[in-house]
This record gives sequence, structure tokens and C-alpha cells, in this order.
Amino acid sequence: MPQSDLHDQDGIRLQKVMASAGVASRRVCEEMIAEGRVEVDGQVVTELGVRVDPKSAVIHVDGLRIQLDENMVYMVFNKPKGVVSTMEDPDGRPCISDFVRNSHGERLFHVGRLDVATEGLLLLTNDGELANRLTHPSYEVPKTYLVQVRGPFPQGIGAELKAGVELEDGIASVDSFKLVDSTPGHVLIEVVLHSGKNRIVRRLFDAVGFPVLRLVRVKVGPIGLGDQRQGSIRNLGKQEVGHLLASVGL
Repeated sequence: MPQSDLHDQDGIRLQKVMASAGVASRRVCEEMIAEGRVEVDGQVVTELGVRVDPKSAVIHVDGLRIQLDENMVYMVFNKPKGVVSTMEDPDGRPCISDFVRNSHGERLFHVGRLDVATEGLLLLTNDGELANRLTHPSYEVPKTYLVQVRGPFPQGIGAELKAGVELEDGIASVDSFKLVDSTPGHVLIEVVLHSGKNRIVRRLFDAVGFPVLRLVRVKVGPIGLGDQRQGSIRNLGKQEVGHLLASVGL
């Protein structure tokens, strides 16, 4: 498609759309366009006169997609222990809706789930396509956990977990294994794995004889908890959303 076809008089100037989406100031956005760093619907655009329809255009800057739909919600919930990974619980236990104030009114999806005893990062969004891709096995989104077990922890078990352990529903493994901290009687381990199987981390450590004492998910794909307070919810930044969409090919 020639760039002249993008000069739709009914649209909004590309640099204005980018600035409204929080990319940068309009002047900096114009420089980005001139430098060939912006794609519209898969086509590199270098002209400043281009107009686009923000409702339908797919815009990438430096390879990262910009989310133009202001109704889309992307949040991180730092789930405390004892909270159920559902929006409602028939038994009256604490659940996600007790913490989230959904001013947008849309249905929020929680991406994957954490069992009641597990703490940490849970993504919340109303972007159904993103939620589906993040949980679909074909995209193999890595998840990072901190695992506390009783010590001492024999050296060979990390290699065993990476090689693969036989569970009741097949062989499972971790992608990486790192000893983070060791105190008398306790060991803290970081594992990364992409399996979405139910309670997979707990089952893996049970299988090698080291039941999990505490489990915290600290990262999903490119999104990390950082120093976010437990029980709090924060909105993802524009760049974080771009990295998250890119991690599943959106």
C-alpha cells in the first residue's frame, strides 16, 4: 500500500495519535516518524502528513505496539496468601474483586491463576485476545517464581529439575534454576518455567522431596512485580503494555 493511501482526510495525524497514546511529545513523535521508526498496519511510515483512524490502525514504534484503545485495562495485582484467584467466591473467601476498583465497568480477566497459598503477580485485563495468548501453551510465556524450601538443598536437584521430573500427568521441568539465598534450615530458589499446568511448581518440588514452604510469582513474561506492595494493584505503563503485547505476537 503506497503511503499516499494513508493520507485519509477523515483520520487524525499520526504524530498526534502517538502523542495522545503517551509515546512522547508531538515534536519527538514527528522525529520518530522521520527516522523510520514507526509502522502503521505493517508499513513503515516516514511522511508527517499521514492520518490514521485510531480505532482501526495498528501502530508499532521501534517494534513495540502502541495500545490506542483507551478502554483497554492492563493491571498487575500482587496477590496475598489466602486470596482466591477468582473475581467471586461462593464460599465468601477473599477474592480479586475485593482488591480491584474497576471504574471501567468491563469484565476483567485474570491471566492464569495462583492457588490460594501462593502469592505474587497476577495480570488483570479486559483484553481477551491478550489473556488467551498469555495462557495458551503455544506462546510459552515464561513465569518466574521464588520458592522457599527447607535446607540444606543438595546440589544435584537443580539439575534434576532442569532435566525433567516424572509427574502424574507427564514429565515437567524448569527452564532455569538459581539459588538466591540460604539461611540455617531454609533455602530460597528462583525458578523460571513456561508450563501453565496446575500447581506445577509445588508438584515439581514435592516430586524431588522438598515440599514448598512459601511460593511467590515475581514475573510473567516481561512484567515484574518489582517493589509493588502486597495486596496492591497498579496499571501497567505504556511501554510495559507494548512489551507484553510483543511477547505474544500482538
